[in-house]
Parts: sequence; structure tokens; C-alpha cells
Amino acid sequence: MDMQPITPADLDAVLALNQQWVPHVGSLDREGLAHLVGQAECAVWSPHDDGSVAGFVIALGPGADYASPNYQWFSARHERFAYVDRIAVDPARHGSGLGRRLYDLVVGRARAVGSPVVCCEVNLQPPNPGSLAFHAAIGFVEVGRQWTYHDTVEVQLLERPA
Repeated sequence: MDMQPITPADLDAVLALNQQWVPHVGSLDREGLAHLVGQAECAVWSPHDDGSVAGFVIALGPGADYASPNYQWFSARHERFAYVDRIAVDPARHGSGLGRRLYDLVVGRARAVGSPVVCCEVNLQPPNPGSLAFHAAIGFVEVGRQWTYHDTVEVQLLERPA
């Protein structure tokens, strides 16, 4: 599979997939996405056969200029970590292994820079049982919970070894 770095030319397509399939993770406009990609240690996307975005992942390391309460929670917990802030896979590709391959890329990059842990969160309110099952299947465990996005979304905070 062909993974490509997210470039300024890709932002609109990546943002469209994010807004379509992950609309509940807080507002993110093109400028916010560009800032997030600029802070990322890993920001890649994978194409469908027609060249459209099939999935993407954006992961940050420590020291990023990012005010997310979930990122800040992990930052206070770990000196080195890889925080997956955004991952989305078009439902047409669910079950294809794309999500696992995107995470494998993050894990590989985390190991390369000495990060012992990969962190993320999954929404509990509103519920996201498919995401919880996927993350459990690839080795994530719950390490905490918190309410974010102005106390409108409860998340389960997850970690797995890199």
C-alpha cells in the first residue's frame, strides 16, 4: 500500500474525510489541520484506487504546540510518547487492515525516536463501540477517562507499548 505524507495540497481531501467520518472530535478547519500536520511526527494518508483519501493518521510527539486536553493529559504522564490525534478510515475500507497498517506506521516511527508508548482516545459519549473493539484488538488498554470538548464528549484514554 502506498502511504503518502500529508502535504498542503492534500489538506482539503484529508479534512473532508475527517469531517465526514469523525465529525464528533471537535471542530477542525483547514487552518487547524495545517497546524496539526505541521506539529506532527507522523502525518500520512493512503489512497483508494481512484486517488481519493482512503484513510489517514496524524500523530504528535512530546513538546507539540497543541492545546488538546487529551494531548496535555498524556504529555503530563509521559516524557516520550506518540499521541495519535487523528485517524480515520473510509468505511468502504473497514476490515481491509488499513487502520492497523496506519497504526503500525505510527508504532514504527515511535520506536525510531525512542518513544516507548503510543497513546490515543476513543469516544465513549457519544459511543464508538467499533473503535473501542478495534483498539482493544491491537493492544490498547484503558489508562483513564475524561470529558473534553467543553464537557460534551467523554473519552477513554488508551495506551499500548510502541
